[in-house]
Amino acid sequence: MNIITCRDLCKDFQLGKQTVQVLKHVDLQVQRGERIAIVGASGSGKSTLLHLLGGLDKATSGSVHILGQDVQSMNETQRGEVRNQSLGFIYQFHHLLAEFSALENVAMPLLIRGMKRAEVEPRAAEMLEKVGLAHRLHHHPAELSGGERQRVAVARALVTEPVCVLADEPTGNLDRNSAQALFDLMQQLNEQLQTSFIVVTHDLELAARMPRCMRLVDGQLDHEAR
Repeated sequence: MNIITCRDLCKDFQLGKQTVQVLKHVDLQVQRGERIAIVGASGSGKSTLLHLLGGLDKATSGSVHILGQDVQSMNETQRGEVRNQSLGFIYQFHHLLAEFSALENVAMPLLIRGMKRAEVEPRAAEMLEKVGLAHRLHHHPAELSGGERQRVAVARALVTEPVCVLADEPTGNLDRNSAQALFDLMQQLNEQLQTSFIVVTHDLELAARMPRCMRLVDGQLDHEAR
């Protein structure tokens, strides 16, 4: 089953009077439980592609379907609902809310859904336990290491049980050992939960461990990047 499909995807940006074509006729199908790496030089359009796949931006042309729904035809409110129900996001910077504990940060996507705190907090605590932070539930981001903060971000991305997690340079701010541990964690959770992962990364060593690795070159996606 394809959970994300994009066809003939193009994205242009206007710089003054000049049109810059960042993505050119990209096709991609993502199946349930897949782990995919996308690599490429800085400015090659990796983050742009991730934003389009996640419904965070609209393409110039082409289509993106998430669980069969055409997100390009939706308004921003509708796209936001699809993101909240079906996707998780991890970024290079964890984007945790400093004034909230790890537990509260992880619970936030479920509270946004309108769920009650009494049912949300046990689920958030369970997910933090899965990422090895059961002893850090009530610590704030400033009290956590860089690797721990990124683990909280992973827990937040997975607490809604998304079909796919989109990760943009998730290990970019971590040292080698922390990056390796985070990658191992994502692989473990992928196997346990059958959540798909699409990971944009500069780290070729980590990318090489993914079952599928693609490269963006001049706006086009090379599906055979090994």
